[in-house]
Amino acid sequence: MKSFYIFFIFSFLTVIGLAQENKFLQNIGVLDSIYSENLEEYREIYVQLPENYNPNSKQKYPVVYVLDGEVFLPTVYSVHSFYSGGFMPEMVIVGISNANNRMRDLTISKVTEMYGMPFEQENGEGDNFRKFIEKELIPFVENKYPVTNYRTLIGHSYGGLFTISTLLNQPDLFANYLAIDPSLDWDNQRLIKEAEEVFKNQNYQNTSLFMSLSGQLHMQNSAITIDNVMQDSTDYTLFARSNITFSNIAKQNTNNGLSFDWKFYPKDIHGTVPFPSIMDGLVSLFEWYQMENTDKINSFETTKDELFSIIKYREHKLKEHFGYNEPPYPEELLNVSGYMNMDMQQTEKAKMYFELAIEFYPKSANVYASMADYYERNNDYKNALLFVTKAFEISGEENYKQRIKDLKRKSKG
Repeated sequence: MKSFYIFFIFSFLTVIGLAQENKFLQNIGVLDSIYSENLEEYREIYVQLPENYNPNSKQKYPVVYVLDGEVFLPTVYSVHSFYSGGFMPEMVIVGISNANNRMRDLTISKVTEMYGMPFEQENGEGDNFRKFIEKELIPFVENKYPVTNYRTLIGHSYGGLFTISTLLNQPDLFANYLAIDPSLDWDNQRLIKEAEEVFKNQNYQNTSLFMSLSGQLHMQNSAITIDNVMQDSTDYTLFARSNITFSNIAKQNTNNGLSFDWKFYPKDIHGTVPFPSIMDGLVSLFEWYQMENTDKINSFETTKDELFSIIKYREHKLKEHFGYNEPPYPEELLNVSGYMNMDMQQTEKAKMYFELAIEFYPKSANVYASMADYYERNNDYKNALLFVTKAFEISGEENYKQRIKDLKRKSKG
């Protein structure tokens, strides 16, 4: 029995977010739309709710906003499906369509020429697009969907440019920024000049940025590598050099509190780098979320007081990052840990887990029923009756009615 429980806990902690096989047959993202006064047009969005979402529950989730959502939402969804739970929280994913007016909305300043050539495509309305996201889209999503105000923004190429611009100009709008191969060469490296000043003075506490660079450093010269690209001065390497220069500025300003990670993908080009960047980026941005001390949680030698400290530490850590209370572990994990310890005759630990499940999930009938199991196992029928009654009050399920009758009979006997 002990080996079974150890295997269960290990499996729960390692693959808590893995999808069931039929998940891959599901359509991804429900289409919705919003009319924007700022953009003077309708904008489509695609919303993916967590697999375990219950419309009858009041639970809310962190939210990820994905630029070019019609392209990248499936990738974000796939990564999140495999890493959700142990590596990152369950989240709502909102894909923002940029199929139309992409250049207009995602670029940050107006230009009339590019690399010495006339440039006539509409551009430079990034500030207005960000106003749409802040004033219209975010309130729309928060009113209609079960999301909290803990937000992540993901963008590729011009979307990455927009993501970095938001970090510099409106950093409180999102907690996490994932900029994939961002076009930081835009407008003579405009954002690099901004970053040199902003990073010195802005407080980025509890804000994270992951940025990536593809291996496409020079379109015509394979001799250009990550080791010598900064020595090149041609327009062909301006894109890569801009990315590296920005990352160096971020690394040099460690006192501003920004959690910064940068990764180079030598085998990927601009079009393929989003997939590994989204995977590595989300894991990096949520590194703090990963479960700690799993070896001690799995060990039957760990004392009740030490387990309690581990759980309370995680509770405090999640609150620091999210800015609101969040249960440190899923209800199911606390529950099974209680039963496991009860079966192993470690009654103090069992009671602690059941009590914590009630503390973190006070509206769940199941946690009260589990505590009733604990008291009944210890022949305390009076307390068992109290907790089963509470479970019935919450759920109204008929099986609790019968159990109440049985416990009343036992308590009299």
